[in-house]
Amino acid sequence: MSARVSLFFGILAGLLMLAACAGALYWLLAPERFPVSEVVLKGNLKNTTAAEIEAALPRASGNFFAVDLANARAGVERLPWVRRVAVRRVWPNRLEVWLEEHIALARWGAGDEMSALVNTHGERFAAKTKESLPAFIAPGGTSAEVTRRYRRFAEIVAPLGTGVERVVLTPRHAWQLRLGNGLHLMLGRDADLAEERLKKFVAAHPATLARAGKKHEYVDLRYPNGFALRVPDWNG
Repeated sequence: MSARVSLFFGILAGLLMLAACAGALYWLLAPERFPVSEVVLKGNLKNTTAAEIEAALPRASGNFFAVDLANARAGVERLPWVRRVAVRRVWPNRLEVWLEEHIALARWGAGDEMSALVNTHGERFAAKTKESLPAFIAPGGTSAEVTRRYRRFAEIVAPLGTGVERVVLTPRHAWQLRLGNGLHLMLGRDADLAEERLKKFVAAHPATLARAGKKHEYVDLRYPNGFALRVPDWNG
């Protein structure tokens, strides 16, 4: 057999093999074969419904082998309360979707500008809730730091029997608090120093403000050896 004939049959065999593989792949991926007939959701769902998740899966009812897992994951991640998603196939007909929801810790912004929430990881996300939450007002990109400081501030003021209702980090990076009892605290620019000032204030509170007859509205803690007060009916 000549070299040309051998080459011809070799090419022909290769083409037949490719055609057979293409035919097998077409048969394997046909929508009516190996359909995904079950979607199993895993994770604690509080603000996302099963119907929303299934609607976000682009080909959840298609062929088992043809489901685009990356596309399916991206679709679910677009839901407002979803933080992380993992999607996998389970033979022969099941799609498992594991997800983690955001846990809202605070609102981000003030008044009508509260367009986002902050989760317990200090990450901003776009969602809405009727839950009563503290407010964080701060420059963009500082949500993680504000979350960390909020936890420390809340721990420090706990002996006062109140919580932190609002944390403000000004554009000049000065810290301000409003407590649940309505008291406003000015802490200054250095966050670590602000914590120390707050500790001293809480320690001094029983012997100072707690004994005063008036409700205090504003306390400026930025003084090295004391603090300044303002009360609602102050006329000075």
